[in-house]
Amino acid sequence: MSEAAPPDISRIDIIDAHRRIAADVRRTPLMRLSGAALGVGCAEVWLKLEHLQLGGSFKARGMFNRMRSQPIPAAGVVIASGGNAGIAVACAARALGVHAEVFVPETTSAAKRETLAQLGATVVVGGRSYADALAASLKRQSGSGALLMHAYDQLDVVTGAGTLASEVEDDAGVPDRALVSVGGGGLIAGVAAWFEGRCRVEALESEGTPTLARAREAGKPVDVEVSGIAADALGARRVGDIPWSITQRHVAAHHLLSDDAIRAAQRQLWQRLRLAVEPAAALPLAALATHAVEPAPDERVLLVICGGNVDLATLAAPAA
Repeated sequence: MSEAAPPDISRIDIIDAHRRIAADVRRTPLMRLSGAALGVGCAEVWLKLEHLQLGGSFKARGMFNRMRSQPIPAAGVVIASGGNAGIAVACAARALGVHAEVFVPETTSAAKRETLAQLGATVVVGGRSYADALAASLKRQSGSGALLMHAYDQLDVVTGAGTLASEVEDDAGVPDRALVSVGGGGLIAGVAAWFEGRCRVEALESEGTPTLARAREAGKPVDVEVSGIAADALGARRVGDIPWSITQRHVAAHHLLSDDAIRAAQRQLWQRLRLAVEPAAALPLAALATHAVEPAPDERVLLVICGGNVDLATLAAPAA
């Protein structure tokens, strides 16, 4: 499925992508707080608020970059997505005046399916898992000739994701540490490619979606079963080949977090900062709150708040 991975994606590639999509996407805010403001033991916490991006997640960056980089057939574009990548494709397709067909797994939330439909995409339930939806989308693409979009394993998509890290550096410099959620790995690959060893990049997964953790144990990408509260966004069954190649060089560590810790961090972001984010976006704070990641007292830590497509009722619900 993936394109052949190059030795690396360069910062020049990411700068070019940023210029290409600057008129299409939002330059999202960087919120800078003291560590004490969030009850964590570091000097500063930087929150890159990608839940305010078009479509509610960072995914718009990669999808616009691919659609701006490739010829689009009359049949439009097709993608398999747990929700956020599909929403980003639907946003980009509407802006560019092309048709989008999105294959979703059964785990995709009703809120995300409704958003897709409102954006004008054709929504098809492609099976129980993301892998099933991917297989269905590939079959459709082979018959229709539409441009195939991938949620995380295409060079244009990874390079687009890296543009958020370039904005962070423009706004505040290079952090000491960056904490990034992982599904298929496109986001962390883009971030790591931009910082290219100039800060410590750490990968965060839920216990129910350990694609990178299992790949690192096996020494190569492998299929895993996925479940849990973050599965609709982080539910890829296998880390992408391109992200795998990049993360092997530029990601220092990975951590698994429980659903309880993720939900608690999600509610903390709402209660303290009034940031309504989905579970996948709460993993960076959960890693700090549970001490899975323990930065030094003088560190500046970047939290990528990757998506905001959340059922708001879950934020008000009492803790289990």
